[in-house]
Amino acid sequence: MAEISARSYRDPGPSTLTLYTMISTRTGSGAHTSLMISGSERVIFDPAGSFRADVVPIKDDVLYGITPNVERAYRSSHARETHYARIQTVEVTPQQAEIALQLAKQSGPVAGAFCANSTAQLLQQVPGFEQIETTFYPVKLSEQFAQLPGVQTAEYRENDDADLQAGLAFNNAQLNQLEADSAQ
Repeated sequence: MAEISARSYRDPGPSTLTLYTMISTRTGSGAHTSLMISGSERVIFDPAGSFRADVVPIKDDVLYGITPNVERAYRSSHARETHYARIQTVEVTPQQAEIALQLAKQSGPVAGAFCANSTAQLLQQVPGFEQIETTFYPVKLSEQFAQLPGVQTAEYRENDDADLQAGLAFNNAQLNQLEADSAQ
């Protein structure tokens, strides 16, 4: 817990929810869903996710200390020759963000293949998101999220190694270097 508190990061901007959908460049099918929550602190609810970095504490499926550098590393780790990241952000009230944050922290570890399902269930409990329907399909969840008023959508693509583990290792090394540079 001390490491989580020490790494806590609060973004200076408005409260937001950002849905990440990792999509196959070959088939268009969804491979993973996660949710960045920016409120009293910024975390990523990464249900059944694979992202690990030395400077990012994780408890159950919540990644803590999501600074701009960590967010870039997260996005970059998932975008590769075989997948791109669809990033959808909606501004929310501080209360909505706090509800989402608490729900993420209470979710516990999520079983494999339940990323979209658990994210949809979390969103359904946030006031203003009750219309989100439960689904096991990341792209279907993304399509529902796109219907919310004020959603901004972007795509992030890279053409590097198709191996997710290689991307994770590269971005972990990058974050460690940034951390070392900032400590000097």
